Order: sequence, then structure tokens, then C-alpha cells
Amino acid sequence: MDPRASSVVRSALADALTLLLPITCAGCDALDIDLCAQCVAALRPAPRAQVLQTAGAPVELWSGMSFEGVPARVIRALKEDGRTPLARSLAPALAAAAAGLDAPDAVSVPLPTSRASYRRRGYRVPDLLATRAGLPVARLLRPARRTRDQRGLGREERGRNVAGSLRATDASGRRVIVVDDVVTTGASLAEAVRALRDAGAEVVGAATVAATPLRVNTSWRGTDTFQTDR
Repeated sequence: MDPRASSVVRSALADALTLLLPITCAGCDALDIDLCAQCVAALRPAPRAQVLQTAGAPVELWSGMSFEGVPARVIRALKEDGRTPLARSLAPALAAAAAGLDAPDAVSVPLPTSRASYRRRGYRVPDLLATRAGLPVARLLRPARRTRDQRGLGREERGRNVAGSLRATDASGRRVIVVDDVVTTGASLAEAVRALRDAGAEVVGAATVAATPLRVNTSWRGTDTFQTDR
């Protein structure tokens, strides 16, 4: 089956299952609702920025909120439970992060999804979030080799694991923003920046829906308000 058709079928089946199985809030498990009002409020963007160190010049990295509590539960529900409608509730955080870079002429380049993850889910999480956020998306990155699962790896191990793992095509002369759902150490984002630069792109910055608490520190700058737009 064509991957696009497969994605549509999976989405339709997921929607059908909601008619048969109890619906619970993705943030707090309240019954009969996808997201309760309290959890919707917990997803309100509070964008923060920091410097992402890369092999070349560092770039600015914005994240829409912290990956903990309700945001973490909702993102996991999207990624692990197939609850794709939740992407619309997470999209404002990504839009706010991208808006922090103030580059309306740049295209958003999602981190690529592994074949195994795509087969398991039937959709690409960063692509879906960027689309729901209303960002112009260009899939310029491709895996160049297989990598280990990053979970459980330390900062240096993550860097070694992803080094040289991506390649970019049709990127020469383009202004781009690298997009992902969550940033932990920044190793995958830095590798994406490297690949895009090697292919001739101008990397304006990076944007994610959320950042793990390890990344949220006093060196960040930001505001609790935003103009809607990675």
C-alpha cells in the first residue's frame, strides 16, 4: 500500500476506535474528553531560547514549553498511542518557537523519522506538528545510516551516535529552520544543522515543541507571551 494511503487508513482506524473505547484526557486521564480545560491551559506556550552548539557556528534554538507534566504526557500520547488529533493542541507551542526566530521567509525542515518508527506509527511526528502549526515544510533531510535508540545514552554518547547519520538534498541556497518535537541534549538537531550546511543551506535556527527540563535553565531567555507562527 502507498505510504500516504496507509497513513490515511491508520488515521481512520484510530478515529473509529475512539467510538469503541473510552476516551480519556491525554494530560490527566479524565474521562470522556481528549483534553480537559485544565490540561489545555497547561499547554499554553511559554517559549524559551538558548544557543545550540554545532560543528560550525552555533545557532539559536527555541522551544515552546518544557517537556514535563501535562506537555510530556500529551506528546507521548501523540507519539506512542497514535492520538494524532493532539497535534493541533501542541502546534501552538511549535508555532511560538518558530516565531521566536523571526524568519518568515525560511522553510521548516523536520528531523527525519526512521523507517521502523514510520512503519509502527504510520505518520511522521515532526512533519505532522509542523503542518498543524501552519509552517511551510520541506523534507530535505534523509538518514545516511542507521543509529541506536538515543534513549538511555549520555550527552557524549548521543553525539557520537548521530554523527554523520543525516544527509540533505535540494538544500543549496535555501533558508531553513530545523524542526523537531522534543530536544534533550541537542545532538540530533546539531547533526541536522551540519547536514544542511554541508548541502549549502543557510540554517536560521532550530525550533521544537518542548525541551526536557535539563535544557530549561537560567541561561534561557524568553517570554510568556508570543505572536502565533517550527
